[in-house]
Amino acid sequence: MVMGFSIALIVFSALLMLLVLMHKGKGGGLSDMFGGGMQSSVGGSSVAERNLDRITVVVGLLWFACIVVLGLLMKLDG
Repeated sequence: MVMGFSIALIVFSALLMLLVLMHKGKGGGLSDMFGGGMQSSVGGSSVAERNLDRITVVVGLLWFACIVVLGLLMKLDG
């Protein structure tokens, strides 16, 4: 069971990294250094950006849940 949650944690970690890197830079941070600050957003966020935000939050919550469950399993086993 611990092995399954460890594999899930690795998958969620990689997915979370990719999702965060796909976000559009809002400016004022490291995204400006890589050219993200060149574009100006006139309107609000698009539907795709909002969906990307939602997916990122869900994957982040699943990642956190995996860490909590793994911690509890390791505490109970050891």
